[in-house]
Amino acid sequence: MNEIMIFLIGLRGSGKTTVGHMLAERLALPFRDADAELEARAGRGIAEIFSTEGESAFRDLEEQTLVALIDSGSAVIATGGGVVLRESNRNRMKAAGTVVWLTADAETLWQRMNADPTSIQRRPNLASGGLAEVRETMRLRDPLYRSIADATVVTSDRSPEEIVADILAVC
Repeated sequence: MNEIMIFLIGLRGSGKTTVGHMLAERLALPFRDADAELEARAGRGIAEIFSTEGESAFRDLEEQTLVALIDSGSAVIATGGGVVLRESNRNRMKAAGTVVWLTADAETLWQRMNADPTSIQRRPNLASGGLAEVRETMRLRDPLYRSIADATVVTSDRSPEEIVADILAVC
């Protein structure tokens, strides 16, 4: 049987986890949240890892988690927003399955981040710089997302059901 791997990439607030659960259910595949898997493997939260060990150590754990998720077989995987920062991660996802970039305008992402209390508690501070920081993160990461995306789906002003339908149409 062929492995089916769908990687959802995009900035925090783009809908990867929400859409990933629904997409996995529709495809009868396991859903894996890379951030949750990383926290389980590390035994502590992402924000704590960032604050005590730094971003480089976090990115090492992120890469190890991605490898483990790929090795675990067919799944819909919601990646962390910064997974694309390492070329090795981009190459792994591209080689292992279909990469879908979920994107939204900066204002929508900013609103979603602020509306999600778990984002503030569990993730490194991204929203402290406000909308300007979200725009700057988009400027830096969008070319990386674009470079590996097999499909791009805009999530602004759309329901998760509409987004899942779009993904199914292109996968």
